[in-house]
Amino acid sequence: MRAIHQGGAFRSLTYRDMPFPLAPNLWAKVSARWRQEQVDAAPRERAHGDRILTGVDSPEALDEVFWRMECGSDYIRRDALVPHRVEQRTIERFRAYVAAVIASGGEGQHRYLSKNNNNVLRLPVLIEAFPRASVVIPFRDPASHAASLWRQHRHFTAMQAENPFVRRYMDWLVHREFGSGHRPFRFGDRLPEDLTPDQPDYWLEIWMRVHTALVEQASGQMVFVCYEDLCSDPAVWQGIAQRLGLETGRPDFSASTVPVDLLFDPARLARACALYADMREWVV
Repeated sequence: MRAIHQGGAFRSLTYRDMPFPLAPNLWAKVSARWRQEQVDAAPRERAHGDRILTGVDSPEALDEVFWRMECGSDYIRRDALVPHRVEQRTIERFRAYVAAVIASGGEGQHRYLSKNNNNVLRLPVLIEAFPRASVVIPFRDPASHAASLWRQHRHFTAMQAENPFVRRYMDWLVHREFGSGHRPFRFGDRLPEDLTPDQPDYWLEIWMRVHTALVEQASGQMVFVCYEDLCSDPAVWQGIAQRLGLETGRPDFSASTVPVDLLFDPARLARACALYADMREWVV
């Protein structure tokens, strides 16, 4: 996301839009007196503890607040987040919201950029509403991804127990991927009852179900990008840049190493790896 954002043509919600992400133009005027102080603030490592630095101008998935306010009860269930259809009037309001976000940006920012995992729950609606948009879907080796999610779940669960505000903040953003407020994406049947978030296989099962759903919804607007190939092959970024019309050089992508010393069910891991291999065959 940052590599796309730094080209200058995209406006994305950033931490500078907090705490009023639904009123970007009004808040930009009200907060103008503090903007220079914010620029001078040094970036800090984000709460994930993954060496990614964030500052006030870092793009972030804040537009989910719109969906929670407009139709949260349609997809936020007590035990899961589920796919949902969206009424036309809500789509029109979202289109107006996107236009407002773009209008609040700087010179040259005429395109909208959103990094929002929850958009997998409403992809057909978004693709229909924005027929010229590209939906970039990065995917990662399933064992590494499941191991990372398992570790993040343990990390954030401990953090939220120590500081309840972290839980309230993540719930407000509908950031339910992990932690004590975790609610899995549910495509189809419920997860097997013998799997719990404390087990690595739980996260591998979620990986399979979500990526299977994405493959089943594949369309010409969706751009699948393999994380491992992005980090090792410059041609992958060149394909993305060409597809999105980016005028920027290739960033220095370096793969994040996640030691996979966890025990997965061999049959489940084999199915996930087969899906991963198939996806790599038709990426950019």
